[in-house]
Amino acid sequence: MIYLPLDTRANARRLVELVDPAIAIFVKYEFWPNYLFELEKRSIPAILVSGLFRKDQAFFKWHGGLLRKALGTMEHYFVQDQHSSRLLAELGQKNITVSGDTRFDRVSHQIEQDNQLDFADEFVKGQLCLVGGSTWPEDMAVLLPFLNQTNNIKTILAPHTMDKDKIDAMVSSLDKKVIRYSEREGKNLADYQVLIVDTIGLLSRLYSYGDIAYVGGGMGTSGLHNILEAATFGVPIVIGKNYQKFPEAVKLEDIAGLHTVKNAEECSDILTKLTTDRQFREKTGMICGHYVNSNTGATETVMAYLRKLHADGLV
Repeated sequence: MIYLPLDTRANARRLVELVDPAIAIFVKYEFWPNYLFELEKRSIPAILVSGLFRKDQAFFKWHGGLLRKALGTMEHYFVQDQHSSRLLAELGQKNITVSGDTRFDRVSHQIEQDNQLDFADEFVKGQLCLVGGSTWPEDMAVLLPFLNQTNNIKTILAPHTMDKDKIDAMVSSLDKKVIRYSEREGKNLADYQVLIVDTIGLLSRLYSYGDIAYVGGGMGTSGLHNILEAATFGVPIVIGKNYQKFPEAVKLEDIAGLHTVKNAEECSDILTKLTTDRQFREKTGMICGHYVNSNTGATETVMAYLRKLHADGLV
């Protein structure tokens, strides 16, 4: 596994020559013209998986000629929705399959794995728990009033950045008894109200401890983080206001599994309702879990295509 070198003609030529792939698979928004043209030159098929297209992308603008040409080198497009399929068809592209998003398959398997974390067991102790995943300072600004005024829940915060100064600021802003993951040794975690997980790689498992999830990124402009990791556990989700480019968030809001907030007051209102109304909380979470389960299958669709290519001797 390597980072893709910068998309220049020389890099594309050298990397494709070194790797000599039988097929190249690009995901979602990954379009690298020089790599695609080099693959086409060598008759190496390229496919797109979990593709997502919007009318405001460069492909559909007057100045998007080069990208449209690169797009046309794809052997097959597996896209997330009918809207993307229609937009590609408008550009004259064929060989399009609406397969959905492979992320649903990945997160659906998470629930089948061992998600137990001893430190989380010790901290939560069966109490109601809010998990704040991949939070940014903008997210904390709307979360803090609720966290500082409520006393009946445990809170696990997994900030997006491990920057010590930002975590120090987070600790200072909380009027609660706070413990950091890195300082947990020798402490009775059950005595604390807020646990800040200042390490990476645990968030997808931490969501299994949540009764409610706040997923970060939506209050700022960095981009909403993966809500499906929380949804697969049947956890109701709260996010910030900037989510329109994320179809899974739009759909989950439409079916009432997810709630969006514009400010601290709205955040406190919905979190208060979710913490105090058990029936509402469980129903909202059930919607999330069902949404993930009913949208799996994209990976198998792609794999069936690859198996056919192999059987036909094309890769």
